Amino acid sequence: MKCPFCGHQEDKVMDSRPSKGGSAIRRRRECLKCEKRFTTYEQIEDILPMVVKRDGRREPFDRLKIVSGIRKAVEKRPVSSERIESLVDDIETVLMERAAKEINSTEIGEMVIRRLQDLDDVAYVRFASVYRQFKDITAFMDEVKRLMSRKS
Repeated sequence: MKCPFCGHQEDKVMDSRPSKGGSAIRRRRECLKCEKRFTTYEQIEDILPMVVKRDGRREPFDRLKIVSGIRKAVEKRPVSSERIESLVDDIETVLMERAAKEINSTEIGEMVIRRLQDLDDVAYVRFASVYRQFKDITAFMDEVKRLMSRKS
């Protein structure tokens, strides 16, 4: 492992323990040259599908895009980072279990919307307004009315 401080290639492992619910191993290392300590994580490489965009382009699944979209939707809302990470972990798990080589971006968007609906109403409407590309206030109000009718 290359030391992030001096670039030396040799180190010793000081401590190893399970992390992230047992899906990764956290290793505390010490560089044999500069003696500084650093942490590394070892985890199974996930094989996720290619995402087929609305315009037909294909690109690799990018967890950060989903996290970013959700963070924008929950901005200034009482939603913790842990809940966001859990939501995205759930979506990734579903995608890995499907074992499909490709998935439409619309399917991923629907997965996010369904989970946001349970998480926070305001975040749900914010995300839906961008994802479903509301053209005017009427479409926005229709979505709010649907949400209110489901809640009652």
